[in-house]
Parts: sequence; structure tokens; C-alpha cells
Amino acid sequence: MSKTVYCQKPEAYLDTLSSVVCSPSFSSTSFHYTLYSFMLPIQLIMANIPPPQAQQVTVAESWCSPGPAAYDLRTDTITTPTLAMLQAIAQTTLMDDVYQEDPTTNEFEKFMADLTGKEDSLLVLSGTMGNQIALRSLLTQPPHAVLCHPRSHIVHSEAGGVATLSQASVQFCIPANGRYLTLEDIKRDVVISNNIHVSPTRVISLENTLAGVITPLEEVRRISQFARANGIKMHLDGARLWEAVAAGAGSLTDYLECFDTAQMCFSKGLAAPIGSILVGPKTILEHCRWVRKSIGGGIRQAGIIASAARVAVEQNFGRGPSGEGGRLRDTHTKAKQIEKMWLDRGGITSRPVETNMVWLDLPHSGITADQVVRVGKEEGVKLMGGRIVVHHQVVDEALVRLERVFERLLASEKKTNGVVHEGQSVYR
Repeated sequence: MSKTVYCQKPEAYLDTLSSVVCSPSFSSTSFHYTLYSFMLPIQLIMANIPPPQAQQVTVAESWCSPGPAAYDLRTDTITTPTLAMLQAIAQTTLMDDVYQEDPTTNEFEKFMADLTGKEDSLLVLSGTMGNQIALRSLLTQPPHAVLCHPRSHIVHSEAGGVATLSQASVQFCIPANGRYLTLEDIKRDVVISNNIHVSPTRVISLENTLAGVITPLEEVRRISQFARANGIKMHLDGARLWEAVAAGAGSLTDYLECFDTAQMCFSKGLAAPIGSILVGPKTILEHCRWVRKSIGGGIRQAGIIASAARVAVEQNFGRGPSGEGGRLRDTHTKAKQIEKMWLDRGGITSRPVETNMVWLDLPHSGITADQVVRVGKEEGVKLMGGRIVVHHQVVDEALVRLERVFERLLASEKKTNGVVHEGQSVYR
């Protein structure tokens, strides 16, 4: 039976608490939160009892280790915050961000504006909130429409926010190459007209990366030039733009100069507990702050969020606009390793690995998503059908277990209609 404690290494809490209290930056503004974050857990550790009104957790489910995330390849949202983030939270300021008086949040928003080359930035609670606030601020008067990829998050995973918050219609634009939108795709489907029967395109919303696929920088520039020439605004759902940059596709500043607004998420591959950033011109961001407040997004002690997010950016993405010194490139290497493991055993992928996602073509091998989930569970790794997502907290042992999963899944599928499949990548 697992021993139930609050943290795998009690001495880590003690050492961290000591470093916080002795730090020159420690002040009375962080005193009460420090007591809450550190003293209570320490008391519980010493008494060997769980936190009050909380489920008991094993040593693997704490600030001191990635816990279940180490063997979870379903998504990168499963990442867990680190002890360094907890230390940053303990040292943060606790002023009111609704009044824009919190130093930590203000400094972080300036840091993100500088990092992305934009004039201003706004901390928001989620990527969905960031996207919807931006679209609501860019779309000024119906009738209006947003042109986007049919698999876009703003369409399928944001509760119809484009329609309910912005009163806008959505125009789908299907990429001819099956991967990412090009200018030719945009020109085919964009609505530039004063005809009273149509809803004109007012915003082009791109998502980069989308399903792990990178939209090349040069293509984004072509689309941006066309949009600006026709008075159309550009928004980027850049929840995973970090991954495109880490892959060498371009810097944050290179990409974001093409957009009026952009949203980037901290709680996926960067492992922060919460939050996204919205960047753009000051005039637009001022209106975004207004919209954020109107939908309940005003944050009081936002320093708790901003401090952890800054650690996430600097440690996991890197300290510069090109992701220098970050951890994401290693996840891309593991993703390519997983792809090779699958192809070497006769499997087929539905698209090539470009970042941290691997897409297995299960139907081609006669394998169901339920089989993948079941065999993965038996081998001690969490999977979700044909999409495998690598994050920096995945341990090497997880790939060993995944290799056994592949061997079991493909062992009886080496031949179909008497033909041995060679490993290959096909586009869907």
C-alpha cells in the first residue's frame, strides 16, 4: 500500500521555505500565502496525515514529481506544476489585478509583450477565454464572420462562443493539402463583399500548431498581407505556438507580427497550473480587458497565476523568443522516436510528426481506439486512441511500455489480405 503524504520529499518543502523567507525579495505581502503554502503542508507531513477536506494522495501525486503525468500520453494538458512554481507562488505579490495594482502581474504582462514583440498583453484564465475575448474585440458590428480551419478549437471546443459572445457566423476553409491553410485556400473561401445577402469575413483565425501540424511562417505572412490589404483582422489561436517555435519554424516575434491578436496557453506543454496570455496592440487590449471583466474574468490576486506562468515560460519554453534553453525540443525527439517505433512494426501514421504529437492510422491496421486504451492500461501507460501527445514530464520508461503496447497491437496485424505492410506515413 502506498504511504499517504503531502509531498514525496518533506525536506524539499523545508529547504524551499527557508530559501523563500531568507530571500531579499521576501516581503510582508507574501507572508500569509507563504504560511498557507508551506507551514500547513509541513505540519501535515510531520503528523503523517492528509490535507483537510482533500482526497489522500500518494507520493507520486505531489508538487515534487510529475506523478501520473509521467506515464500519460493522452494530452499535454495533463502536465503538473513544479516545486519551482510553488516557490514562485509563495514569493508573489498579492495585490488586486482588477485595479491593475499587482506588481507581479504587471511585470509579467510586460515581460510577455516584450517576448512576443507586441505592444501589450493581458493575462486570462484559459485559452478559450483568450480566444473569445480577442474575437469579441475584433468583431465590432454584425453581420460579420470568422474564417477558420474546420478543425479549429474555436469551433469545436469553445461552447459556441463565436456565436453567443460575438454574434458572428463561422466560415470553414478546408486546406487543399490536408494539413494547414494556404493563401490559395483563403482566397477560395473568404467573403469580401457588400452584398446584403452575405456575412463578410472580418477576421481570419489561424491555429498554430493544429493537431501538431505547423503552419509555415512564410504561408502565415502571405495570408497576413492579403488580410491587411483587404481590411480583415488576423487572430491566432497559439495555444501550442510554443511547439512550432521549438521546432525551428520561426520565433515568437516572427509569427506574431503577422497577427492583430494572439493567445498562447501556459497550462499545456509548459505545465503551469492555469492561465493563458493574450497579446496585441494596446488599444485592442484595453477593450479586451473590458470584455474579460464582462464575462467574469477579472482576477484579484493574479500574481499567484502570473508567477507560476513565468516559471513555466522561462524553464519549459526558454528565455528568448526562439525558445532558447527550453525543454520542448526534447519532446519532439521523443515523438519522432515513438513514430519510428510504430512504423518499424508495420504501422502507418496519418500525418508526419512535426512537433510533439504522433497520429496513428488505426483503421488501416484494423485496430480500434478502445483496444489502444485497454492494452495501454494493461501495460501501465495512459493512451487515448490514435493520438499520442508527448510532454516534458513523460519519462523514458513510458516509451518502453509504449513499445510493448505497439508490439501487442500490431503482432496480429502484420498482414492484411496477405500483404505485409511496410511502415509509412500517409496524409489524411
